[in-house]
Amino acid sequence: MTAEPDDHFFVVDGRRWRRTDPALPEELAAALRSHLGRGRNAVKTAKRAGDDEALAAARHRNGLAKHGLGERGPEWWTRPEADRIADAERAVAELDALDGVSTSAPHHTAPHHTE
Repeated sequence: MTAEPDDHFFVVDGRRWRRTDPALPEELAAALRSHLGRGRNAVKTAKRAGDDEALAAARHRNGLAKHGLGERGPEWWTRPEADRIADAERAVAELDALDGVSTSAPHHTAPHHTE
């Protein structure tokens, strides 16, 4: 693995991957990584079972987690930090809801950015 000069990406086996948003509080990023890991396991399970519906659901969950981490979607370095953290909190809330977990308190409280 080698880092690119701008530190927005890293390269593994010649393939460039976007880095996780470094502004995310560790607790929030850890929750998203946990969901991502469980989603990846669900993809493997669904593929082995030949369950297209479960596969689509697992891939959706992975997409939510990766968007929350800043690894997909708008480039995190072009957006205000408060907006990025709010997006990550929404992703965790949606993922928790898919798991049937109540998230009445956010993982991190950030000032809300209004324009």
